[in-house]
Amino acid sequence: MPEKTVADFWFDPRCPWAWLTSRWMLEVEKVRPVEVRWHVMSLAVLNENKLDELPEEYREMLAAAWGPVRVCVAAEQKHGPEALAPLYTALGTRLHNRGRDLSRELLAESLEEAGLPASLVDAADSTEYDEAVRASHKEGIDLVGQDVGTPVIAVPGSDGERIAFFGPVVTPAPKGEAAARLWDGTLMVASTPGFFEIKRTRDTAPVFDD
Repeated sequence: MPEKTVADFWFDPRCPWAWLTSRWMLEVEKVRPVEVRWHVMSLAVLNENKLDELPEEYREMLAAAWGPVRVCVAAEQKHGPEALAPLYTALGTRLHNRGRDLSRELLAESLEEAGLPASLVDAADSTEYDEAVRASHKEGIDLVGQDVGTPVIAVPGSDGERIAFFGPVVTPAPKGEAAARLWDGTLMVASTPGFFEIKRTRDTAPVFDD
């Protein structure tokens, strides 16, 4: 078996596009020798210096976005990084696939599904883990730059340094060989010296699996 490539993945649970990319990465693990390591980043931190430029509805979303990332970091610190994947899946399934509103009840249900103590829900309303949230966010952003969002993915480059990129932004999440082709192509362009961006206007909303 070939040695697995470690792909570090930074996510904010509130972002539907990061959620789709994360489901694609789970497919990539099935079809390529890749192991995903999960990390938290924060849309609230990312946008905190430009709140005046944002619509009120989005500002309200960002204020509420602190809760899930705090809970995720609390789970990671108390139960190890392996706690993040099942917790993210439980959160994302409820928020995105089922279209539920963020609430304390939703956080508690997600913790229970992930096999984590219900007491971790209290982290949502505490600033105890904010420094750790910021540190995890900074690690990902420092690799890729400031003018991007979530998700960020970083993989080892041929020269030993990590290659980091934002995205890919895709809907629905590719599966099987389509997932493999997108992974191969993403790595190819991301590893090209001097390559920075491919982009086109999004003309559809996120499409989630049932």
